[in-house]
Amino acid sequence: MLVNILKQNNVNSEGCLFDQHARTALAFVTLKHNGEREFMFYRNPSADMLLTEAELNLDLIRRAKIFHYGSISLIADPVRSAHLAAMRAAKAAGILCSYDPNVRLPLWPSPDAAREGILSIWKEADFIKVSDDEVAFLTKGDANDEKNVLSLWFEGLKLLIVTDGDKGCRYFTKDFKGSVPGFKVDTIDTTGAGDAFVGSLLVNVAKDDSIFHNEEKLREALKFSNACGAICTTKKGAIPALPTVATAQELIAKAT
Repeated sequence: MLVNILKQNNVNSEGCLFDQHARTALAFVTLKHNGEREFMFYRNPSADMLLTEAELNLDLIRRAKIFHYGSISLIADPVRSAHLAAMRAAKAAGILCSYDPNVRLPLWPSPDAAREGILSIWKEADFIKVSDDEVAFLTKGDANDEKNVLSLWFEGLKLLIVTDGDKGCRYFTKDFKGSVPGFKVDTIDTTGAGDAFVGSLLVNVAKDDSIFHNEEKLREALKFSNACGAICTTKKGAIPALPTVATAQELIAKAT
């Protein structure tokens, strides 16, 4: 079913694998009144946890412009070793490595294990996107304090983005930093908003990676990503709520 949804949305699914003995993990999302959510997971073990290094389609990875990953695959082997091998192959091929840690504490043995695991590959990335909550978790400090955010910066990182919910986002590069305001919408469900944000940003990076060095282009791309993230919160569900380019541009036009 999930692979068919990918195909219906014109996503290349040639890298998808099936496991004969395990099922896809289930995530139950509980919505609060303000559209924020809580997750509960069923994995015992799930198919994604069983991905091995031998099963990787390294040719597919090497053909990509961007290799994007989270941290859930770092929790346990064999998928942890597969993740690290895929990352090594991408780096060796000169592919942009993009990291969205996506902290999901219920899946880790402990908060300390999560922090350690997430930070273990921190300096391998070219681009990192974190939420304000994740900054607070990783630094054990106030996400609004720029000193804490900059403690996550390292030499060689091209772009660090902190998403601040409906307030928009902050950006940090070697040469410039700033913030781009968000869009006011009627929020129903925030599930998928971070993915809509980062996915739409990576689309623009794949088209033109000079946005890492051109602040004007970066701000335009971030405004577009803020619009995509905002629209995604106006409907229930993650995939059904994803916006089109046209709906994002419409929201931007309305706000200007």
